[in-house]
Amino acid sequence: MIQDTVTPAKSGRRKRRGSGHAERSSEPGQNLHLRVPYITRNIPTYDLLDESSLEKIEATADRILAEIGIEVREDEETVRLYREAGASVTETAAKAWRVKFEPGMIREILQTAPAEFTQHARNPANNVQIGGKAAVFAPSYGSPFILDADGTRRYGTILDFENLVKLGQSSPWLHHSGGTICEPTDVPVNKRHLDMVYAHMRYSDRGFLGSITAPERAADSIEMCRILFGAEFVDQHCVIMGNFNTTSPLVLDGVTAAGIRTYAEAGQGSIHLPFLLGGAVSPLTMAGSVAQCLAESMSSCALTQLVRPGAPAVLAGFLSSMSLRTGSPTFGTPEPALGSLVMGQLARRMNLPLRCAGNFSTSKMPDGQAMQQAMMSMMSAIQGGANYILHSAGFLDGLLSMSYEKFILDSDMCGALHAYMKGMEVTEDTLAFDALAQFGPGEHLFATDHTLRHYQTAYWDSGMNDDQPWETWAEQGKEDSALRANKRWKKILQEFEAPYLDPAIDGALKDFIAQRKASMPDAWY
Repeated sequence: MIQDTVTPAKSGRRKRRGSGHAERSSEPGQNLHLRVPYITRNIPTYDLLDESSLEKIEATADRILAEIGIEVREDEETVRLYREAGASVTETAAKAWRVKFEPGMIREILQTAPAEFTQHARNPANNVQIGGKAAVFAPSYGSPFILDADGTRRYGTILDFENLVKLGQSSPWLHHSGGTICEPTDVPVNKRHLDMVYAHMRYSDRGFLGSITAPERAADSIEMCRILFGAEFVDQHCVIMGNFNTTSPLVLDGVTAAGIRTYAEAGQGSIHLPFLLGGAVSPLTMAGSVAQCLAESMSSCALTQLVRPGAPAVLAGFLSSMSLRTGSPTFGTPEPALGSLVMGQLARRMNLPLRCAGNFSTSKMPDGQAMQQAMMSMMSAIQGGANYILHSAGFLDGLLSMSYEKFILDSDMCGALHAYMKGMEVTEDTLAFDALAQFGPGEHLFATDHTLRHYQTAYWDSGMNDDQPWETWAEQGKEDSALRANKRWKKILQEFEAPYLDPAIDGALKDFIAQRKASMPDAWY
């Protein structure tokens, strides 16, 4: 069934912006030679710490799990699974248990977790590899607000959600549709997951994340995938992932645990992310935060293997500093960037895929602060070897807000990272001796055979930068990058055409959504 949803012959439509595969035009930023369904890194990772330091972090994580333990709340089934695997369990309160793991136990359980896996998209050309040398960029996730170009902050709507899915689908530099790109606050809380998952399915033909806010919503997300892909295909392949946060420090709540089990039972992927604010829910010092992050993420990942050995699981870390003057989180700072590098080393030692960092910023506008902080954070994920990079586009206001303009600017930056991670090829042709020899000393190289062969592919071409002389820029209105981005996203949405979706499947999805919505009253909390 997956094949039936995508073939161009069946759609009878020419490829346009919505397909993500437009032909070369006169606009800047085409870079057709860099377009891939996911990046295969050709640059090495940066190993920050030596073996002794890594062993100390791992030993501290083991000590946290063995001596302090993880508190599981309101999920007896998860407690049962941990206990039967050999963990020590002590009931500490009504529906609360302290679970402790002997050193090495979690690593042994995780032996069955795949080092790499494929998340299938409804368009097979957009399947992504998670793990190994692969890097997958996805939009930002979870913001309740939208920051408009004039600095106005407002609640996100389902229209914003659909628009952001369309912008992601239209960018060749993002590989994945993401998840809760913004909260559609105009849809009831208990029903909005249906509209969000449908928007990913309808307006994108890439992989996506499903709901995790309640186990029944996770189940709905998976059931919609069975309609889209076919139940047999879903049972044998990863087509959806859930992004799960532990409740730091060292708590796994019942809703999260049940959601993890729901995805794992269906053989689907899950990301296991402690959200650590240094000084608030984790130690101020980055080594301590990394050790805690490793302990929480490992123990959460292990639950998937106790439910269904071989279920895809992604180790993850969201490390952030704080302003100790105000208590506010800070993003795009150097210390968490170092932590992301170390999480990369630890993930490789565990042979697990990694999610970390992204284009983080606390700025309230898509300005210099926003892009400086974003690059600091994003480059740590790139250099650290992260495989799945959520928050690659749109993140402002410390994750409270999404910005259409920053989404465009971040996407352009992701295009530059395609070129960066491609690395440098050294061959007789790229060494270009003949380019210098053709006309000899003192002559320009514009007309050499080498230049004519390579001029379209030698350099990344930004779709957003203004590299013109000052005089030309001034004559054209002195537009800054935010204004250019504002014009760009409006043009993209105006020209957007959704990728083809089989009408029968579309109808079945709509019927399922209608039935589920009719089965329960609206809930706004």
